[in-house]
Amino acid sequence: MQQKMHQTARHVTSPEDRVPVFQKAIYSIGGLVNSLQAAALGAMVIVLNIGLGMNPALVGIVGALPRLVDAISDPVTGYFSDNIRTRWGRRRPVILFGAITGGILYALMFQLYKGHSESFYFWYFALFQSLYFLGFTCFSIPWIALGYEMTPDYHERTRLQGVSNFVGQFAWVIAPWFFKIMDNKSMFTDIVHGARVLSIVLGAFMMVGGILPAIFNKERFGNLPKPKREKGAWNITKDFFRGFAVTFKCRPFVKLCAATFLIFNGFMLASAFSAYVIFFYVYRGDYSKGGTLLGWFGSISSVCTFCVIFIATWISTKIGKRNTFLITVSISIIGYALKWIGYNPNHPYLLLIAAPFIAFGLGSLFTLVGSMVADVCDADELETGTRREGMFGAVYWWMVKLGLAVSSLLSGILINATGFNIALGANQTVKALLYMRLFDICIPIVTSLAAIFIIMTFDISEVKAYDIRKQVERRREERRSEERQEAGRREEERRNKERRNEA
Repeated sequence: MQQKMHQTARHVTSPEDRVPVFQKAIYSIGGLVNSLQAAALGAMVIVLNIGLGMNPALVGIVGALPRLVDAISDPVTGYFSDNIRTRWGRRRPVILFGAITGGILYALMFQLYKGHSESFYFWYFALFQSLYFLGFTCFSIPWIALGYEMTPDYHERTRLQGVSNFVGQFAWVIAPWFFKIMDNKSMFTDIVHGARVLSIVLGAFMMVGGILPAIFNKERFGNLPKPKREKGAWNITKDFFRGFAVTFKCRPFVKLCAATFLIFNGFMLASAFSAYVIFFYVYRGDYSKGGTLLGWFGSISSVCTFCVIFIATWISTKIGKRNTFLITVSISIIGYALKWIGYNPNHPYLLLIAAPFIAFGLGSLFTLVGSMVADVCDADELETGTRREGMFGAVYWWMVKLGLAVSSLLSGILINATGFNIALGANQTVKALLYMRLFDICIPIVTSLAAIFIIMTFDISEVKAYDIRKQVERRREERRSEERQEAGRREEERRNKERRNEA
């Protein structure tokens, strides 16, 4: 017991490992941009069904297909950002390009008008969503990798991720109100018109907010020497796939990916049903009242998440990231179960009771797991001798996006499977309403339990993380010493050659 207390006491973050407040603030604005694009897209895509009449299954497919683009774009962008060398660093030039193109393409994605065919809406949205993902990937992947490398300290990494997720959480506070905004008859003719205007506002914010990290954030490893490899497209391609394979062989990392896939995408899949349950079960087709409850539920969940991020960050410094994860996700399961009581047409606002409990899941997920991935990057450097935050960030978020594609596809299929029919309006069948509630509640409970089981076997503890860091820094110094000796040897050879020429 005394030994454990001694180990904990000596792991105090040194001043040089702390990220300055200004750097955290700028990086966190990038976190708000990154969260906003996910929250906004999830909240606004319903306009395809309710506003333009697309079949829910087609909406699910159109949301899933472009996500498959990420299967290529994310790892390629991560590899590119790990290996380029510019006077501005490895990450920042790519972040700048991604912020500008992503913001423009988000606005274009929702420039739809009534009167076209279902196939037109399908292919238009699929095309611009694919282009948008390609553009925004150039922001998100190097921005994520930048966060992994900004500090080498076990606890400061959690604090940085906590601050970033705290600020990013504001996106989830306002996004549940987007339907209410688009449906505002005093401002817009209909929700399709509202979506067009809102997407322009959001695209402009993504562009401006995304540029700031590219300008002001500092890179810790921006001046690393280029990795030694043979030149040529074929050799670069082989190196890319070799790095991709090595990433998937890292068992602690695969566990983090699997847990995130399950928790986040279980939540997103359930969220697709929540709007339908509120609109058609709780309020019998009244979009106005349903939109208000949906907004309050989302906002209260997000406000509670602010507290959860702070709590999870603090607890993790006491009992470790893994144990904190197990506790917070377990609490979120209670919240999902409480939704069964909360879906009450006679007392609609009972649903808000579940919000604080559910917040513990997503509130802790990206704070803790983001910090744990940074620890994995150190373990990988110890194993491979290279810094590959870009590849790890790319593969991690590719798994998240792959799950979003699966959840988007499954949500449309499952909504149809319940027997839901938009033409029936408020007169949905009892069976359809029951199945929608069951899917909404049971899916995230099952995925959360599976994630808990996986993380129980994650083995990079605080003590092990600090030991890995010591070994990594020692090897870096050894490599620097070898490079200095090699440079000295080459310089001595040059001088000897000059002397011989003079003689």
